Amino acid sequence: MALIVNGERIEDATIQKEIERLRPRYEQVFSNMDPQQRETQLLDWSKDNVIEQVLLRQEARKSTEQIPNSHLEYILARLKDEYKDQQKLYEDLAAANDKQALENIELRIKVDRKLKEIGSSAPKPSQADIRQFYEENPGLFANPEQIRVAHIVKYVDWRSDEASALEAITAAHDELKSGIPFEKIVDKYTDCTEPGGDLGYISRGDMVDEFNDVAFNVAEGQISDIFRTRFGFHIAKVYDRKPPSIPPLEEVKNDVLEELKDQMRSDAVDRFVDQLRSQAKIEEV
Repeated sequence: MALIVNGERIEDATIQKEIERLRPRYEQVFSNMDPQQRETQLLDWSKDNVIEQVLLRQEARKSTEQIPNSHLEYILARLKDEYKDQQKLYEDLAAANDKQALENIELRIKVDRKLKEIGSSAPKPSQADIRQFYEENPGLFANPEQIRVAHIVKYVDWRSDEASALEAITAAHDELKSGIPFEKIVDKYTDCTEPGGDLGYISRGDMVDEFNDVAFNVAEGQISDIFRTRFGFHIAKVYDRKPPSIPPLEEVKNDVLEELKDQMRSDAVDRFVDQLRSQAKIEEV
């Protein structure tokens, strides 16, 4: 199957390449969909993406802007430094040689500038727009659950082997079980460079999963048992817990404004592409 977009032929290989580009993320998000239905939708989305890319390139070719050849050559040289496989570079640029590579780099720049121009034409958000967006999208600005936690950590690395680290953390745990306060022994044992082993307030994404799984299940004021992460052995104490919360608009107004601007720019680009598509002649052959 090939596409003809305003007289420009797009071979099936281009669509298949887009399918494979989208597939990993697509199959993760739609893992519960019927496989046949999922493949059909993936094909449709890939064709839509390719059509939109072609329409934008066709529009960019109309630009009379001149981009200095020295700038294009500089970009190509940088790309050659970044790519270990020069053939892969040409493949990604859809080029057979440097001449075609430079032409396609220029076209990509013109597409990017066109999209930026369209996005900049989006209306500026009003105060009412900002408040409405904040109220309709509270999850975008919510503060996640947080805990204030400190830990005794014995690293397993060049400083200490597994057996020595376990022996030291076990000694610390024995002192805690005997009734000695965590604060009295933490600096004696921990390899953490922060005084008192204090990590401050953390969210679930701030530490490795093994740490989160234990620390976020420790009650406020309580101390965990010994547990292992990829870094070594730990004992954690939770001092405070903050539930998820939505901050008032005044605290996140700048964040709301930026999110809204991004959405309005994206909407402007979508409208432009829809207009190009409505005027285009698209055939499947």
